[in-house]
Amino acid sequence: MLPMDYHSSGVNIEAGNRAVDYIKEAVKKTYTPNVLASLGGFAAGFKFDTSQYKDPILVSCTDGVGTKLRLAIELEKFDTVGIDLVAMSVNDLICMGATPLFFLDYIACHELIPDQMKEIISGMVQGCQEAGCALIGGEMAEMNDMYRQGDFDLAGFCVGVVERAKVIDGTGIKSGQYVYGLPSSGVHSNGFSLVRKVLTPEICRQEGIDRMSLLEPTIIYVKQVLAYIKQGQITGLAHITGGGLQENIERVLPKTVSLTINRSDIPIHSIFNDIQRLGNVSDDEMFRVFNMGVGMVMFSENSLPETDTLVRLGTVSEGNGTVNIV
Repeated sequence: MLPMDYHSSGVNIEAGNRAVDYIKEAVKKTYTPNVLASLGGFAAGFKFDTSQYKDPILVSCTDGVGTKLRLAIELEKFDTVGIDLVAMSVNDLICMGATPLFFLDYIACHELIPDQMKEIISGMVQGCQEAGCALIGGEMAEMNDMYRQGDFDLAGFCVGVVERAKVIDGTGIKSGQYVYGLPSSGVHSNGFSLVRKVLTPEICRQEGIDRMSLLEPTIIYVKQVLAYIKQGQITGLAHITGGGLQENIERVLPKTVSLTINRSDIPIHSIFNDIQRLGNVSDDEMFRVFNMGVGMVMFSENSLPETDTLVRLGTVSEGNGTVNIV
């Protein structure tokens, strides 16, 4: 009987060590003075300075990238999905008015390829820098019995903080307030099971659509939204992910008000027109699955100046907690 070892069973410890060495310096770029542990330890420490807060609340989020990873694997481009991973958590977190503090990741794969891991982590580093949070730890798990050759999955975890008195939960949304949308960069990280069914390699070649453009990363709205929050006029926020505008806005809308959005006011991204046309997808299904060009929605007590990155979507009225798109 031949001698057996961990490598012969599909786990390459040396490759894992090389991957960690590759990413150490990049990850350190995200560190703040609050980070107390170096990459490679058993856990990470973060010194939370409570002196800056009267009654701080810690806010946590976790999310993944979904089947957008399948497209990244097919196209062998891995850096942008790292940005997506950070974006999906921090964009949820800021909907409570919280400032991101630190982020952790979990990568599970069939085979640990150091150069591939370096690309994925480089995207996370960029995302954390855009969000102003530290990437303080993570895990790379090589599981060839669980994943097919070439496959991997990502999960992200973020912790932030907000003053209890400044938590944004939608209860301050009232009739007469203004509603604004922050444009998306495209599909972001939801609906890719349908995207991949419609925009196949053959269809994209015929239509002249660059499939690589589908990997455009999710916009990180943290700094833009926190700037508006600092002005003290934001009463509600909704990250537009799976479920589209209607379902995500209704999650924060009080039962005493309603909102009507005219489709003509939505800056619909061209990629959604392509998906609808080539897949013969109904209007209702498009708006139920995709962000349709709006990645974040803000409710404000005051009228805000419209720009290329801020679009007026309507005004809150008395109602029953519903959103209508007409």
